[in-house]
Amino acid sequence: VVCKVIYICTSQILPMISNLRYWFLIALIFMVYVAGMFVTLFENDSAQFSVMAMRMVQENDFFSLFKGPEEYLDKPHMHYWLAALSYKIFGLYDWAYRIPGILSTLLAAYSCYGLGNLLYSKHVGKLSALIFMTAQTIVLGAIDVRTDAVLTGFSILAIWQLTNYIEKGSLKGIIIGAFAAGIAFSTKGQISLLVIGLPILCHLLYTGKWKVFLSWKVLVALLVFGVTISPMLYAYYLQFDLHPEKVIRGKDNRSGIFFIFWEQSFERLSGEGIGKNSSDFFFFFHTFLWVFLPWTILGIAAYYAKAKRLIKLKFKYNAKFEVLTLGGITLIFAVISFAQFKLPHYLNITIPLFAVLTASYLYDLYRFDREKATRLLMKGQYFILGVVFIASALICFYVFELKGIVAYISLIIAGVIIIFYALKREGVYVRLITISVCASLLLNAVLNLHFYPNLLEFQGGSSMAKIIKLKNIPVDRVYKVSSDYTWSLDFYNQYPVQIATPNLLKGKKDIWVYASDEDMSMLQNSGLDWNSQISVDQFRITRLQGKFLNPNTRKKVTRKMHLLHIY
Repeated sequence: VVCKVIYICTSQILPMISNLRYWFLIALIFMVYVAGMFVTLFENDSAQFSVMAMRMVQENDFFSLFKGPEEYLDKPHMHYWLAALSYKIFGLYDWAYRIPGILSTLLAAYSCYGLGNLLYSKHVGKLSALIFMTAQTIVLGAIDVRTDAVLTGFSILAIWQLTNYIEKGSLKGIIIGAFAAGIAFSTKGQISLLVIGLPILCHLLYTGKWKVFLSWKVLVALLVFGVTISPMLYAYYLQFDLHPEKVIRGKDNRSGIFFIFWEQSFERLSGEGIGKNSSDFFFFFHTFLWVFLPWTILGIAAYYAKAKRLIKLKFKYNAKFEVLTLGGITLIFAVISFAQFKLPHYLNITIPLFAVLTASYLYDLYRFDREKATRLLMKGQYFILGVVFIASALICFYVFELKGIVAYISLIIAGVIIIFYALKREGVYVRLITISVCASLLLNAVLNLHFYPNLLEFQGGSSMAKIIKLKNIPVDRVYKVSSDYTWSLDFYNQYPVQIATPNLLKGKKDIWVYASDEDMSMLQNSGLDWNSQISVDQFRITRLQGKFLNPNTRKKVTRKMHLLHIY
């Protein structure tokens, strides 16, 4: 009994994974992130947002948002401002566009550490950061950068610092929390206050610490929040409120300020304005199965264990228990599941909470020496690692075959290292964490260094931009006759493709037209002719399907985009 007590006490201060192993894994994860920085931008969202920020810099207009020729009301300005700032510092490069998103992801990882440390212990905090940085949707979000990277980073920072204020009365905590909430609100609107407010509300309901808001510090926080969001509100006021004559999505008299404070969330929930793409209430439940890989099984087990314990406590307060993560996840899932417009990356905002919840569960397994449960979970992680090995092999030897001896040697070395750690005789907890991280590293290294570069050869706009640059074709002489967006071509040309009708083109000489097969037929029927034609493959790369991944059927689902020289 004495030995058991000593073991439990010491296990609370001894790390379940060494600092050397921990920082080695963090370094490898960061290298995977850096490798993804230089991948071609994805259409639609990443390329679209990059062009919107590029317009700000090129036209020196940072108060107006445009989506191509159309004025853009849907999302606030912060993401575009940060990208534009990066362009100002580093230039108009795809990797420069990704820098704010990656920095926001690192901020989120540090905030996961802070929240885990605040609610549990330093070890839980460190493990939370590791889990967060290796969750599949987060790694993908650092490559295919959208507004969610900035939203996630500042939302979890706000949750951490506001919780710090509730627990310790920290003035610094509530000021930083208010500032972070303001940045999050300036990035995606009301959803940010929802994802920050629901976990905090759950924490207050459980702890009953409502008195912390009867303080002058709250007034300071409200002032900080108001000042933080004021540039965004002013930009909306200039672009929309001052111009009631503008017709946005079929309506005039659109107030940008009223929209961001009221209309935006209702449009998202109802699908009005932006359209509907899913009425499936369980969309995010089955989507979670892949977005939290390789931690999915552990995350589900952690959620179940936490909920079961809360029920056993009969929802009564226990100083050693927290419901911020459990309650926050539950309520956020419930709210976003009612939305009529759903996309997988909407779950990114829940990943920090899942990371802390899962880390606390794993640390409890370690602290209380629940080796039987851990070994059962280990089997699940071995299964996930096996699936990753098979997927990586298929990607490298079937979908897009590896080329070059260096690529083969690198893959073999990576495989040997992972097998070594999977079979190494060491503590079951260390092995569980290590093989989970290795699964993420292997998959995303293969994706970032091999799969995506090959996949993006089938993105017509970016492929054509390379040819335009190689052949020194003047970008201001490139037109299109379709209203379809050409985001990647616009960005890599660093000049938007101009729209013109066939009749207008008849009066021009020595120009180039970017066209699909259908556009070519329309040009021919209009009597236009060309003396040169350049063609590239085109596929909507963010909507992968089996026929495309199969090299034998790939040509059946790809089409061509052409650059026609009209003389």
